[in-house]
Amino acid sequence: MISLRQYLSKKGYAPIKLNYTITNHFEIEASINGVTGRFIVDTGASNSCLDFEAISKFKLIAEDSEVKAAGAGSNDMLTQLSQKNSITIGKWSKKNIPLILFDLTHVNSALIQHNATPVDGIIGADVLQTGKAVIDYEYSNLYLK
Repeated sequence: MISLRQYLSKKGYAPIKLNYTITNHFEIEASINGVTGRFIVDTGASNSCLDFEAISKFKLIAEDSEVKAAGAGSNDMLTQLSQKNSITIGKWSKKNIPLILFDLTHVNSALIQHNATPVDGIIGADVLQTGKAVIDYEYSNLYLK
C-alpha cells in the first residue's frame, strides 16, 4: 500500500511542511508578490487576508471595499481589496489571487499574549480550494496542486 504522500505526489501535488504552533494553529511561510511572510492556515476563513500594515511590505495595490469583515473576536471591520497578486507556497504558485486587507491587530495581539510570533496574514479557503488542498494532520503536511 502506498502512502498518502506517494499517492499525492503521483497526482502532481507539492508537499508543504506545516508548523504546529504553541497556539494550536498551523503556520506556513508563503511569498506574496515575491516577498516572504508568515501565515496561519485557516480552513474556516473564506478568504485569504493580510493586515493593512502589509500593503507596502508585499507591494500591494489596495482599493477600498464596501464588504465588512468578520472573524473570531471582531465583526463589521473595514476592508480593502488587492487584486492580481501572485502567491507561492513551497513549490506551488498561482497568479491573479485577490487578497482581503483588514486590521489583524486582534489576531496578532492574541498570538503575542500566548508568546507566539505575530503573522502577516491568513491563508484561507479561497487559496486552499484553488490549490485543491489536502491536509495531512498526522504528518503536518499541506499538499497543493
